[in-house]
Amino acid sequence: MRKDKGLSVLPLALFIAAAMGLAPVAAQQSQKPNVVFILADNVGYGDLGSYGGGELRGAPTPRIDQLAREGMRLTQFLVEPACTPSRAALMTGQYSIRSGLSLIAIEGSPYTLPGRAFTMGELFKRAGYATAVFGKWHLGSAPESLPTAHGFDEFYGIPPAISWDAATYVSTIELTKSIPAPPGVLLERGPQIVEATAGGPLRNVKPFTPEVRANIDYELVDKSIDFMRRQRSAGKPFFLYLPFSMGHVPNSPSKQFEGKSRIGNYGDKMMEGDYHVGRVLDTIKELGVDDDTIVVFASDNGPYGETAREFGNQGTPDMGNAGPFRGELGEATEGAIRTAAIIRWPGKVKPNTTSYAMFSIMDFLPTFSRIIGGSIPTDRPIDGIDQTDVLLGDGGMGHRESLLSFIGGDVVAVRWKQWRMYFTDVHPTGSGPQRQPGIFSASAPMAGYPRAYNVEMDPHEDLVVAGLFGWISEPALKVVEEYLGSVKKYPNPPAPNITQFPNGGR
Repeated sequence: MRKDKGLSVLPLALFIAAAMGLAPVAAQQSQKPNVVFILADNVGYGDLGSYGGGELRGAPTPRIDQLAREGMRLTQFLVEPACTPSRAALMTGQYSIRSGLSLIAIEGSPYTLPGRAFTMGELFKRAGYATAVFGKWHLGSAPESLPTAHGFDEFYGIPPAISWDAATYVSTIELTKSIPAPPGVLLERGPQIVEATAGGPLRNVKPFTPEVRANIDYELVDKSIDFMRRQRSAGKPFFLYLPFSMGHVPNSPSKQFEGKSRIGNYGDKMMEGDYHVGRVLDTIKELGVDDDTIVVFASDNGPYGETAREFGNQGTPDMGNAGPFRGELGEATEGAIRTAAIIRWPGKVKPNTTSYAMFSIMDFLPTFSRIIGGSIPTDRPIDGIDQTDVLLGDGGMGHRESLLSFIGGDVVAVRWKQWRMYFTDVHPTGSGPQRQPGIFSASAPMAGYPRAYNVEMDPHEDLVVAGLFGWISEPALKVVEEYLGSVKKYPNPPAPNITQFPNGGR
């Protein structure tokens, strides 16, 4: 954006703008870039056209592919094994276990984002940004956990402690007659679309029904577009966090996209999500802030797989694709934690490029902090790493070479360079129609020695090579040792566990 040379030219500029019929801006917008972060939900590495899916998957994604051509595509973008953990890591720049959120948040459990947590919303708010989140928070509904208690000016979306499948709750309660209630009462008591503003309580808007679920992304993008327009008119930089529903069961498509793909509901919703990304990009261009806006499109974790197959109601499984990697949502395998991320920043991020740098979802917080001149707390460990150099093309292989994976209170795996080492055996439970991988997998400690794989030699992790490359244990275990040392200085809150209970639990 052109910088005004002096205050004396401002009245003249405003006069010329008015004479030309242009909408005046309260003042020349800050040089700080706007940031729009679009977070898909359970979109796998192999789902998008720019990552080898798209048309080949029967569901073209032309607008996201265009975004990839205009920006940088990360090919080693690593997240946490499930929705809540990844979103906690994104917001705080810390491993999710440091917030007590290393399992998916579910109703009835006490686990929620602590009030003392520092989030991306607070980072941007303190730097003078207008902030908003529209969609899925999934970090808890306690007053101290709400996005509007953590730096966001506006929130509109689904219940902040649960996910998109909550739209099915009332119908399945009615199906099973589990909770007797007069007609209509369940809708009033069931999951609600909610909204809030900074410092205020949640307000119910309407029941979150399957019909609302099918059209929710239109609402979320409409509100996102309105937010960007309002901040552009006010001349204020903005941070928009849009965690929409693309990829998460039940993938109920809107009427506009029903039957558009060749693979059923999942493909229809992929094409719909691609359309909504295009709407956001078109608005940024229309507002004239293309060059002043960082756009990120990413997925929170690998795909829902066999666990969600029953949600498909067209005779097709409602599940994504992990590309060449093994695993799905809820596991610590490469396919569960390695997914898509694209960054566009015209004039700064070189277009049509890829980076093989190891880049964690936690790295966005310190990276954005450096870009906007923000500050992050020094009274806690920040596990994210500033990767600005990677985005600007000067970082080579980046500044990260390791990453831990947690499930509940356990360190279950470590990535060190191209190696993956597992300390816990995660495998499907049951057999036949009751086979449950992912979040319902069985976990058991290894019998004495960890397993190791080389994900470059063997992307699907089929060949254990711990015997052939025994030397990797030293650097991999050093990563664990360093983390454990940080916990001694900064103890974690109780880790989530929804199968063991104090004072009478096993």
